[in-house]
Amino acid sequence: MTLSSHLRALLLFCAALAGCGGGGGSSQTEAASAASSPSAASSPGTSTPSGGAVSSTSTSVPQSTTPNVQPITVTTAPGLTRNMLTTSVTVCQPGTSNCATIDNIQVDTGSHGLRILASALPASVTLAAVGSGSGVTGECAVFGGGYAWGAVRSADVRMAGQLASAIPIQLISDPSLPTVPTDCAGSGPAMLTVSSLRANGILGVGLFAADCGSGCVNAALPRWYYSCDASGNCVASTQALVQQVTNPVSSFALDNNGVVIDLPAIADAGAASVSGSLIFGIGTQANNTLGSASVLRANSQTGYVVTSSAGQTYSTSYVDSGSNALFFSNSQLPQCGYWYCPSSTQTASASIVGIDGASNTVSFSIGNSAALFASSNNAFDNLAGIASNSFGWGLPFFFGRRIYTAIAYTAIASRATSAGPGPYYAF
Repeated sequence: MTLSSHLRALLLFCAALAGCGGGGGSSQTEAASAASSPSAASSPGTSTPSGGAVSSTSTSVPQSTTPNVQPITVTTAPGLTRNMLTTSVTVCQPGTSNCATIDNIQVDTGSHGLRILASALPASVTLAAVGSGSGVTGECAVFGGGYAWGAVRSADVRMAGQLASAIPIQLISDPSLPTVPTDCAGSGPAMLTVSSLRANGILGVGLFAADCGSGCVNAALPRWYYSCDASGNCVASTQALVQQVTNPVSSFALDNNGVVIDLPAIADAGAASVSGSLIFGIGTQANNTLGSASVLRANSQTGYVVTSSAGQTYSTSYVDSGSNALFFSNSQLPQCGYWYCPSSTQTASASIVGIDGASNTVSFSIGNSAALFASSNNAFDNLAGIASNSFGWGLPFFFGRRIYTAIAYTAIASRATSAGPGPYYAF
């Protein structure tokens, strides 16, 4: 990614901020604060490699018998957070059976890479630092809800029957790096504990393989990677692509070209809990074929698509399981703090358009946020909040749909699917 595309990525951070209703800031109303999860709609951050256009010609993908279905759930979450989609991830010391399975990891199609609270990882599972010499690489991950600071470490990551071997992950609040760099700390609220992160970690399974891309290879960008000495003093630094925090799916031996999130439909009043499937691969096994799904290709630099609704066009639109609501602008709807609260459930429609002009028109509902938050339910398909210049298709969009997220072609490997390479969404 060039420096200019990094600046475009920073714009997506702003979209992400809207995408979590303010991200749990102190100015929120009590209801909004209790309902907002830390959005993981961070910058996709990886560009298509230079050297020519990527062909969209479909290539054959060998079938796999490796188990590829990971259970996911929406249920009670810390801080009464609603619409928090989670799973469990097994992390191992590379090349060993010294592992720990960590529950309550948020599943996020809006970011890239595995990030785990150091406090959730048993001390017996030691992970080598990613860095040079005696130094440690630090990373500042900026989300809509704030920032997560920690060390980059190497781990084997296991889910279902899949293995991502010795990939860089972020260990949030790693005790080896106790001091947060000033520019990182200025990015918003700290998300360094279970109570502030609202989970034990974030599993970023978005459109790209690495969380920053060529931008961090070519320049020491602020609020990304840092070189830290043995004393914990850190300065912004470049970061080789293979040492950047990595989308684990892209490192699987098979079923590595994307994911499918399959959640059942729920009633307008919501549900106490919902169970579904995170399916690895697109068109690699009988359970992840595209079928009749519409393919909407995303911008290869930012991951954006375009949404048109109620006479407005949002060029910065994203599909993000890590945002807990639909976020858009509508001056006609009653507002309760950061949320919409019509007296009765409203129905609206929108057209989602890919960069190639392909589109899909969908209908969605907007419920009374105050009534939803007052209930004992944790999953809602009609929770909607306010955004000024973006349209965020958060978790409510996923209920009752199979949503495909295809990983982009990278400088390391092509992630071809039956509909050509990503980045794209399909449903």
